[in-house]
Amino acid sequence: MEKQNLKPIFSVSDLIAIVNQTLEYSYPNIEVEGEVASFKVNQEKFVFFDIKDAEGSIGCFMTVWQLRVPIEDGMKVIISASPKLTKWGKFSLTVKSVRPSGEGALRKSFELLKNKLDSEGLFAIDRKRQLPAMPQRIAVISSIQAAGYADFIKIMNDRWGGMKVDVANVQVQGSASADQIIKAIDFFNQQEILPEVIVIIRGGGSADDLSVFNDELLVRSIAASRIPTLVGVGHETDDSLADLVADVRASTPSNAAQILTPDKKETIGSIHNQLGSILPRMLLLINQYKQANQETLKAVVEIIEMKIADKARHISNIRSILTQLNPEMILARGYALVRGLVDINSIIEIETNKAIIKAEVKNVSNK
Repeated sequence: MEKQNLKPIFSVSDLIAIVNQTLEYSYPNIEVEGEVASFKVNQEKFVFFDIKDAEGSIGCFMTVWQLRVPIEDGMKVIISASPKLTKWGKFSLTVKSVRPSGEGALRKSFELLKNKLDSEGLFAIDRKRQLPAMPQRIAVISSIQAAGYADFIKIMNDRWGGMKVDVANVQVQGSASADQIIKAIDFFNQQEILPEVIVIIRGGGSADDLSVFNDELLVRSIAASRIPTLVGVGHETDDSLADLVADVRASTPSNAAQILTPDKKETIGSIHNQLGSILPRMLLLINQYKQANQETLKAVVEIIEMKIADKARHISNIRSILTQLNPEMILARGYALVRGLVDINSIIEIETNKAIIKAEVKNVSNK
């Protein structure tokens, strides 16, 4: 009896589908480290490259918008991807994200993107804005579990305090962190009442840990913020593109708190010093005004006295004139007053300074 053949027979498309189903189930997402080769971009939409090592090479595909950091041939990278068998029977990796691997690749990617963004003017000094001198409403983007965040809050409260702080708790390293920070920036920029400043902070870490702050979309989001930005990432020696594009760069989260808030102790001391220097000046000004007022008053009194003397002389002159015109004085000088109709045989009254005489007119002649 002939033995029956129980092996399944697949069509080509069915086999490809089964292989992809098996890959999707067993390896939905894998990370592969290798060197970039044959990098190219088609139609400004699609990215193709190979990832290789000394003994093998695999083709990779992704869209341009998924490529968040610049890469070029020869760079060592780690890709997050899904393995797939194409309908042409070619094995490839559908890439979800790429990140440089190793300090050399990180630095190369950093320089490539820095040059690109610098050529667009994103780091120009003239586009940077000043922070408010004493902000009352602050938006903070950080991981609230991070030591850098705790240092920032403590120093800010110690230095001044009383400010309203809205916090967006995000991851500050890892593949999801850039998108979370971008969403937080967008959230604060869409508030009805905008914060006065957005602060993005993260403590120190390795170059790989801090590479999220070199993400192109994140850097562009910081540049596009309607709200002034303050970025304090890593230690003093750490540089990121987020630092360069921010309106103000802080060397550390602690330094960000120092930049943002005045020191109340220094402010109180300064006020005391100012008061100490103002008081003598105020007393000097008061004395100067007092002396000036006394001199002015003296001058006014002198003017009034001169006017009174002038009026007194004027009155004296008038009195003298009136005295001279007094009829009694005229009579005393030998003159007389005649009353009545001066006509022949009429009776007239003649008044001297000593007597009143009645007389009859005997003769009248014209001068």
